[in-house]
Amino acid sequence: MEQSIMKSKPNLSSILIKSCLLASTALSFSFAAPTEQPCPSEVKHLPVGTICWAGQDEAGAYYWVAKPKEWNGNLVLHSHGGPALGKLPKAERAIEDFERWSIWVRSGNALAVTSYRQGGVALMSAAEDTARLLPIASKLVGKTKKVILHGQSWGGGVAARAAEVDGPLSKVQPKIDAVLLTSGVLAGGTKSYDFRLDLRVVWQAICENHPRANEMQYPLWQGLASKDAKMSKDDLTQRVNECLGLNKPEAERSEKQKENLKTIANVIKIPEKSIQGHLGWATNHFQDIVFNRLNGRNPFGNETIKYVGSSNDEELNKKVLRYKADPTAVADFGKDTDPTGNIALPIITMRGINDPIAFVELASTWEETVAKAGHANNMVQLYTNDKEHSYLSDAQYIAAMDVLLTWVDTRKKPTPFEVVQKCRTLDAKWNPQSDCRILPEYKPAPLSSRVPTR
Repeated sequence: MEQSIMKSKPNLSSILIKSCLLASTALSFSFAAPTEQPCPSEVKHLPVGTICWAGQDEAGAYYWVAKPKEWNGNLVLHSHGGPALGKLPKAERAIEDFERWSIWVRSGNALAVTSYRQGGVALMSAAEDTARLLPIASKLVGKTKKVILHGQSWGGGVAARAAEVDGPLSKVQPKIDAVLLTSGVLAGGTKSYDFRLDLRVVWQAICENHPRANEMQYPLWQGLASKDAKMSKDDLTQRVNECLGLNKPEAERSEKQKENLKTIANVIKIPEKSIQGHLGWATNHFQDIVFNRLNGRNPFGNETIKYVGSSNDEELNKKVLRYKADPTAVADFGKDTDPTGNIALPIITMRGINDPIAFVELASTWEETVAKAGHANNMVQLYTNDKEHSYLSDAQYIAAMDVLLTWVDTRKKPTPFEVVQKCRTLDAKWNPQSDCRILPEYKPAPLSSRVPTR
């Protein structure tokens, strides 16, 4: 039986302040030892009797841990996506993941989530933060039967790096038993973000308002004009609406807006509804990558790319700005953000075939990476008939997790058909009749079919 936790929201700030008074005064960072707390009131679907703990680790990352009353002995260690930006960790980020991934607690597992110690595109830092939480969570919940690492979206890359043979999780106890990656950005920073540079240059060729003619001009690969430049969501929205009219019904858009929208969607091969989101990431995340991670160097290039799909490709390609990537920036960016695939554990991935954020074609690159590392037999990739990114369905996640746990026990690699069968036979409360949408025979096209290789 499940019910909402109606206890008042804990004041984590006061918890941390009190705990810091007990911490060593020699420490220059915040630290709050884990304390049992009422589960966050924002998390509406935890089972009755769930125990929650909150704290802040020695590097500054906030975390929450939950253990259901009817615990099955397994712990799910979660790496979240995003990433959020900013130097300081955000406690609310961990609470958001507690809510989104309450399915793990509802299905009997303990769950540990971290905010990471900082915002921004710092993937190995986030992998270290994930690993640092494991011994804390394990001590809180008690002796575990199995530990499953779960990475979602950008957190899929975080988890993939954390789980590498010599990765951060190799240095802590207990050891993880398997890896589940959902909607993962698994082609690494050096391949996953190329299309966003394409979006910026095609956008500027068509819309000419990011930046505007009367604003400071700058290389589009750096996101904004300088490290300290700001652009609000409202400002970006205004520019998008000027050019595409997304704030209006289609019938009220001008012919020029309709043509602009069609061109960008066709050339960049992204759904209309995701254009603004990707443009935002190609603004603020590019700024973070270039100025905070690479000291102003450029990891993105499009020198040789021919853009196709517009009403006049020749004219479009004449107008598009061209950039050459700095090889040292590409190498350094890849060193941090490109998974090696060297994971000697069972891996199951799952993603929607119409994911508008992490394209299904990314899975082809990830499969090549894992095979090159010699671990093709360790991985099963699942594809679902979904068009969402952030969440697919309870039934599909539970089926994938159950099959993954069985794989750990039997050491027999499952097939996608076995996951389909498991999903269809789940308890009715998980809605298997409507929510099992796994396509066992689906194979994605290569990433190059969607994003030109460079």
